[in-house]
Amino acid sequence: MTNRAIISTPNAPEAIGPYSQAVKVGNTVWLSGQIPLVPGTMELVAGDIQAQARQVFSNLAAVADAAGGSLASAVKINISLTDMADFAAVNDVMTEFLQPPFPARACVQVAGLPKGVAIEIEAILVV
Repeated sequence: MTNRAIISTPNAPEAIGPYSQAVKVGNTVWLSGQIPLVPGTMELVAGDIQAQARQVFSNLAAVADAAGGSLASAVKINISLTDMADFAAVNDVMTEFLQPPFPARACVQVAGLPKGVAIEIEAILVV
């Protein structure tokens, strides 16, 4: 693919495995899942699920910006939680970062996530 671009920014955590922060093909951007890591330090953010979700959305916003878009460009968001009891709290945080019309979304409970975190979010943008 000649129009495939790898997106990387120091304003989001470095990849913790063999993947890119995002890949852009044409005007579509696939953002890899983000967990509540603080860019630069690569430490997990302290706090409750809302603090963790804010960090995750901030990380996604930084990658979206590096791709020439924003979270307002999101057409699909996938949220993974280790506890569905956090669903409402994550919804509240999501509305801090996104306004109507909201993108399509899935939210699932999973058995585990990298580094033992409670939340991971990925997104697809059209920029």
